[in-house]
Amino acid sequence: MSNLEKNLYKRVTVAPAKVEDLSKNEVAYRGFSTTDYTSNTYNLYNFELVKQDIINHFHIRKGEKLSDPSFGTIIWDALFEPFTESLRQAILEDVTKIVNYDPRVNPVRILVDSYESGIQVEADLIFIPYNLQQTMQFRFDQRAGLLN
Repeated sequence: MSNLEKNLYKRVTVAPAKVEDLSKNEVAYRGFSTTDYTSNTYNLYNFELVKQDIINHFHIRKGEKLSDPSFGTIIWDALFEPFTESLRQAILEDVTKIVNYDPRVNPVRILVDSYESGIQVEADLIFIPYNLQQTMQFRFDQRAGLLN
């Protein structure tokens, strides 16, 4: 082995990763998602991450998660049932529980209704750290699954 090869590691430098500078009072949430194929990056921050976490929660049928059978939504089991007032109320309670599961958001208004081939949920949410409000709309379709 040559002298150059022995000392090669001393000449290689690696630049430190850029870290977003946040003040101590500011909260930032950082996560990872591969659902947006048009994006150049898989990183999600703050409210976008919270929205993706809520969407992920709605993709899980209640009883499907092995470590927590109470996690998930009942909407998948209710899609082919007649949309009665008691079913609407049960779905409204389930959606409220799911939204309240995430401590980063506060629900302002949640509406549950049926449409021609499924169930539609609309939730006005406040992102607590920044006091931002946004409406999320989900359609649970009998043929296509979750459309948001």
